[in-house]
Amino acid sequence: MIWHKDDYTISTDKTALSLEYIHQYLSEQSYWAKGIPLHTVKKSIDGSICFGVYKGAQMVGFARVISDNATFGYLADVFIDEAHRGRGLSKWLMEVILSHPDLQGLRRFMLATRDAHGLYRQFDFKELPNPEYMLAIVKPDIYKSIS
Repeated sequence: MIWHKDDYTISTDKTALSLEYIHQYLSEQSYWAKGIPLHTVKKSIDGSICFGVYKGAQMVGFARVISDNATFGYLADVFIDEAHRGRGLSKWLMEVILSHPDLQGLRRFMLATRDAHGLYRQFDFKELPNPEYMLAIVKPDIYKSIS
C-alpha cells in the first residue's frame, strides 16, 4: 500500500525499506533500542507490518506494528529523521497506520513512549485504565549483552 502527501510517500512495501538506515537510527539514535543488532532489526521487520516514510527514494522515517491482525497491535520503532521533523509527518504516519485495513477492529492497540505522549494522545492513546492488570518482562539493557 502507498500513500502520498506533498513530496513524501508512505509505503508498506518491505522490499523498499533500507534495513541499514533503520538499523543505524535504532542502534545509534533511539533511546529504546541502543545497540540493537542488525539481525534483530531484520527479524523484527519480518514479523511486523512496516511503514516506511520516504522523500523521493530517500527513507526519512519508519514505524512498525506487531499484530495478529484481529485483536491486538503493538506500535513500535516509530521515528522521523530529525531533518524532516516539523512537517506533520509523524501525525500523517499515525493516520496512515491507524487506517490500515489489517489494523481495524483491534480490541487493544498499545505502545510505549518516553517522550511522545502528546502525539499519541491526539490519536486516542491513553494511559492504561488498569495498569495493575498488565504484566511485562522488561530487559532494557538486553542489547548491551548481545554481540
